Amino acid sequence: MKTVDLPAIICQSYHHWTGRHLVASPELTGRDLERALYALDQVVVAHDTRDDPVFMYANRAALDLFEMTLEDFTRLPSRFSAEPMARAEREALLREVRENGFTDAYSGVRVSSTGKRFFIEKATVWNLLDAGGAPCGQAATFPVPQRTCGED
Repeated sequence: MKTVDLPAIICQSYHHWTGRHLVASPELTGRDLERALYALDQVVVAHDTRDDPVFMYANRAALDLFEMTLEDFTRLPSRFSAEPMARAEREALLREVRENGFTDAYSGVRVSSTGKRFFIEKATVWNLLDAGGAPCGQAATFPVPQRTCGED
């Protein structure tokens, strides 16, 4: 899958499952769509379909939140975005999404590359479908958390 196709797959799959548009201008294509998704003011991430999925996409909000470069983020197994004790819960969520297409009410704690913990709320997690309708990963979006865990 070409990187430039990934934003289209993310947005089309989101619309397929939720009936909503991820970017404000759903008619965008190619580089314009890529730029709009990257600049979105909410977190968008996606991982592949390996047995131990690896992130393959993060927009600017995600990279800032997880305190990583795109190169580092796209080498990271997605399970490492959660603390070890939350990984079983995360895996149950991903299994549910694989079976049902999407969920619209996920919350949980995640951790940045520097160890900052943050609570995500109202996350939508959905299956990615390629042009032929075959599963090619999963994606998530959620509002940028306003504080890290432990802040007053």
